[in-house]
Amino acid sequence: MLLNKNQNDAAGPEDSVVEGSETNFASEVVESSKERPTIVYFTASWCGPCKQLGPAIEDAVRSTAGKVRLVRYDVDANKRLAAQMRIQSIPAVFAFVDGQPVDGFMGAQTNSEINRFVGELAAKAGGSLESDLERAESLLDQGAAVEAAQEFASIVAEYPDNAQAYSGLIRAHLAFGDESKAQMFLDGAPEEIAGSKEIESVRASLVLARQANEAGPLRDLKRRVDESPEDKQSKFDLAVALHASGDIEGALDELIDLFKIDREWNGGAAKEQLFRIFDSLKPNDPVALKSRRKLSSIIYS
Repeated sequence: MLLNKNQNDAAGPEDSVVEGSETNFASEVVESSKERPTIVYFTASWCGPCKQLGPAIEDAVRSTAGKVRLVRYDVDANKRLAAQMRIQSIPAVFAFVDGQPVDGFMGAQTNSEINRFVGELAAKAGGSLESDLERAESLLDQGAAVEAAQEFASIVAEYPDNAQAYSGLIRAHLAFGDESKAQMFLDGAPEEIAGSKEIESVRASLVLARQANEAGPLRDLKRRVDESPEDKQSKFDLAVALHASGDIEGALDELIDLFKIDREWNGGAAKEQLFRIFDSLKPNDPVALKSRRKLSSIIYS
């Protein structure tokens, strides 16, 4: 939803995307860009490519946590301004910094290109550690792992002992499949944060990622467990395959069932794997909390 600035005068994420008009270009773009980079976006309701570019660039701007601002102009409602800006085709995007246009593009762009464009503007704005981390985490959540890795690397360069940033750098490399680089960063974690919960979490994630590479065919493992419910190795392998497929709850359920059958099997492998998955998830993850309760009820029954 687009907000007019007079609805909220505070500079921050809540007013990062606003609707512009010909009468407010000087204040909303030129003057605004002297405080933070401002993007001018020309669009129209009938423009097909705009329907894809618009949401993508708005999400990218909002992910900067207020470091970059976007002002949207409908070319039909702002014909004079479009003519002054020499808009010949849309979508058209211009970046202003310190009152001057510094960059721009026309036509459709990939999400990666959009994130890079907005990210470079955000870097010009600077910002607090908190907002920088928020942006990097947002990029990672959106699936922009390469851009997230760049953001986390920039933060680590300035704050090498920040556990969230350092773990984010490792998580980003895992997200785009570079396990060797993730391991390199993990091995090189500063001593001050090597034992932190954030680093322990990515250590668990790296082990799970390697297990996923070796997981057997899910369909075959399900058949084997259905045919032999007491086959402990098959149940463990099925849990690994389920986790690799993204079925976290299914994996945890199989491991809890295996733990019920034999707590000590293979040196307590079921419990070890359960806690490995717990460590890889956020502390308040609802699936993890549910499975922790199930495990506790078995241990203390």
